[in-house]
Amino acid sequence: MENTTQPLSETFITKYLSAADYNPTHDAMLERTLERIALKKEQGIRTPDELWIVDHNDVYTLGQAGKEEHILQRTDTPIIKTDRGGQVTWHGHGQLVIYWLFDLHSLGWSVRNLVSHAEQAIEDVMNECLQESDASKSDNISAHARRDAPGVYLYADMPEPDNNIDTQTNDTSPDDKIMLGKVASLGFKIKHGFSYHGIAVNLNCDLSAFNAINPCGYAGMQMLRLSDFVAMQKAPDAQDTQQISNALSYQQVTQKLIDNIAKRHAGLIELRALAPK
Repeated sequence: MENTTQPLSETFITKYLSAADYNPTHDAMLERTLERIALKKEQGIRTPDELWIVDHNDVYTLGQAGKEEHILQRTDTPIIKTDRGGQVTWHGHGQLVIYWLFDLHSLGWSVRNLVSHAEQAIEDVMNECLQESDASKSDNISAHARRDAPGVYLYADMPEPDNNIDTQTNDTSPDDKIMLGKVASLGFKIKHGFSYHGIAVNLNCDLSAFNAINPCGYAGMQMLRLSDFVAMQKAPDAQDTQQISNALSYQQVTQKLIDNIAKRHAGLIELRALAPK
């Protein structure tokens, strides 16, 4: 498991883990969170918040209140019970997992703020990638969160009922769109005002792993990946001459998301109004 750490500021650190097994990663994340809680309570020390960018080896994880009935088929992939919120999901290569080890009280964030910042950061980056793509299949696709189901979903514009009608609205509410499926999941754990666990964004992973579960407890939920809507490189640092020259790489999308989260952490991006119910 490769492990590199990069300080972005006095209060914000990024940590990269590749080919990471789930249990050692979770144990390290929990241990670090408990250390930070103790330092704050016993010595009044504010430690830097940490963003862990993780490439997990294949695993299914079942949240604290997760129901095993949502596991539809047993495979060779391990199933691990964990202490985050939510039901069952899958992590593996080609999926971007980011754990948010944040001191919410020092940031002045509520748990709702944390969830909204996470969802809106994903929305921002997904929509930027979709808008910058020259692939025709992403022209009418956009990413939105939902109030009734945590995560980020891709929507398609509904066809115009009459081409002669001139609409004067730029409303991008999902009420005006058709939901295609889910591109990102999230699940956090809060302990004494400190968060851990985080988000999982499907970039260019093999989605067939989701066929063995009800993703996040939703039967029939269609899982999507960004690479089905924009050109993405098949593998990190690949030198395949047949790859599209302007294709996004896994690393580029990762950096866009890190940059957006860092700005939110620094107070440079404010929360938008919550998604409609």
